[in-house]
Amino acid sequence: MTRIAILETGAPPPAMAAAHGDYPAMFRDLLGEAFDFETFDVQAGQWPEAGDFDAAIITGSAAGVYEDAPWIGDLLDWIRAAKGRTRLVGVCFGHQAMAQALGGRVEKSERGWGVGLHRYQVESVEPWMTPAAAAVAIPASHQDQVVEKPADARVLLRSDFTPFAGLAWGEDAISFQAHPEFTPAFATDLTAGRHDRIDPALVARAVDSLKAPDDRAMVGGWIRAFIGA
Repeated sequence: MTRIAILETGAPPPAMAAAHGDYPAMFRDLLGEAFDFETFDVQAGQWPEAGDFDAAIITGSAAGVYEDAPWIGDLLDWIRAAKGRTRLVGVCFGHQAMAQALGGRVEKSERGWGVGLHRYQVESVEPWMTPAAAAVAIPASHQDQVVEKPADARVLLRSDFTPFAGLAWGEDAISFQAHPEFTPAFATDLTAGRHDRIDPALVARAVDSLKAPDDRAMVGGWIRAFIGA
């Protein structure tokens, strides 16, 4: 069975984790039962041996990759060491960490919060993108963005709000800014719970957008095909 290491870099607020599950559970639900998953709490210093796994998924986090917490520096070092030894998949913070580790730059964006259901154009059609699509709609929740991509990365997804919304390196590393693992219910609760930090009008628009159909299942299928299930 295909072995996947989940690098857990953060957690939902406790009440939401109780209702919706933690981030590793969300990825298990998204990707299905064709994999043998093992979770590593990287904030607690747990690190997989990259060569022992067929793929590694780096989750979202409330942290910023530019912060000086020791575990973040260790994560960037791990990504550089793991590149080429296993397939890498980064989501949100994981996307940003891969970009930062591999030569790009991440900042808190002057565009502000990206929340709700965001639509992205597909810029590079990859063999694992089956069925192919010209655009995908995926829940988003972030302030930070990749503002400069690594020189050797190609852009998979983009939007006016997030120009580097999906990246790929060679044939064995991909990352996405948005959250295919977030259900609309979780994304709605998460966004609504940030009304004290985000403009209430933006929260209302974001929550309303999450009622529309999304492409989570398609993108989950892409990730499964990339990993090789």
